[in-house]
Amino acid sequence: MLGGMDISQPLRLLGGLSPAQFMKRHWQKKPLLVRQAIPGFQPLLSRPALFDLAADAAVESRLLRHGGGRWTLRQGPLPRRGLPPLGQPDWTLLVQGVDLHHAGVHALLRQFRFVPDARLDDVMISYATEGGGVGPHFDSYDVFLLQAHGRRRWRIGRQKDLRLVEGLPLKILADFEPEEEYVLDPGDMLYLPPRWAHDGVALGECMTYSIGFRQPARGELARELLQRLADEAGDGLGDAAYRDPGQAAVAAPGAVPPAMFDFARDAVERALRDPAQLAMLLGEWLTEPKPNVWFDTPPARGDAAGGVALDRRTRMMYDERHVFINGEGYRASGRDARLMRQLADERSLGAGQVARLSEDAQFLLAQWKEAGWLHDDA
Repeated sequence: MLGGMDISQPLRLLGGLSPAQFMKRHWQKKPLLVRQAIPGFQPLLSRPALFDLAADAAVESRLLRHGGGRWTLRQGPLPRRGLPPLGQPDWTLLVQGVDLHHAGVHALLRQFRFVPDARLDDVMISYATEGGGVGPHFDSYDVFLLQAHGRRRWRIGRQKDLRLVEGLPLKILADFEPEEEYVLDPGDMLYLPPRWAHDGVALGECMTYSIGFRQPARGELARELLQRLADEAGDGLGDAAYRDPGQAAVAAPGAVPPAMFDFARDAVERALRDPAQLAMLLGEWLTEPKPNVWFDTPPARGDAAGGVALDRRTRMMYDERHVFINGEGYRASGRDARLMRQLADERSLGAGQVARLSEDAQFLLAQWKEAGWLHDDA
């Protein structure tokens, strides 16, 4: 059992499949439609509250409009007076990362933690009027589409032709070929693996919650890790300079000396040789808060006596040797490591568990509290 969840037990959320069965049968393989995944589900945010978030400069939002064969895209912040009338059809408001700003939406996201936190990204809320949608498209990541209010018609298909319509502000498939069609009511949910094309159209006013997942590309991951390695390479590799006392005179001065190539290759290999350093850099990158995330810093209250709970904006993970939190990594072992891993999995520790931490670990918790990364938990 991880994170308080027994992954072998059937879940209504997954249509009676256990998380273990879902991951084996459907994850990154084939869609799953679940009727009444959350029975009686109601929007966790009212329409005015969602519009208020869209107007906030700290929240990523977009407005899409479609009419007369034209698509228009406007980036937030989007004040209410800048939105179309509610009675006007064919427009969609997308509000990203709502789980960072609303406790109820964060709790919804936690229901999907049978997938590693390293892959879990955020919850986007789509509000649409009659006919609203973002056009037929495909995503490069997995997504659960939970209907929260009203009804939406989804057409999906294993698209082979990935050509896009040129000249549009968003990626819309030029020749969408749907294979299946569903109408989702509140509480219904549709899971789609990456690259399954889909087109959702609102049947009247509706809200859809999209639980999305992080899927870094190989190039993105290499770029981030190599940059971090480069930033730290000077300290770990020393100041040994290239030397060539045996270099002979050359008649072709433009040629790169083979010995210099070997020296460069050795420098890079040395930087990549330490697996612990690479693990540290990966964990720090995976837990780095998004650029628009800010923590509220409460008044300092001394050490971390009593129970603690992670702030909903905090990202915390671990591996065999380290714990990572909000872009910082720490070596950990023994009892401290076990309890810190429990904090990452459960996102809270009771007073008795905190009391079992070493003095150094409790000092860390106190620092994290002062930074707003975790809070007192009654």
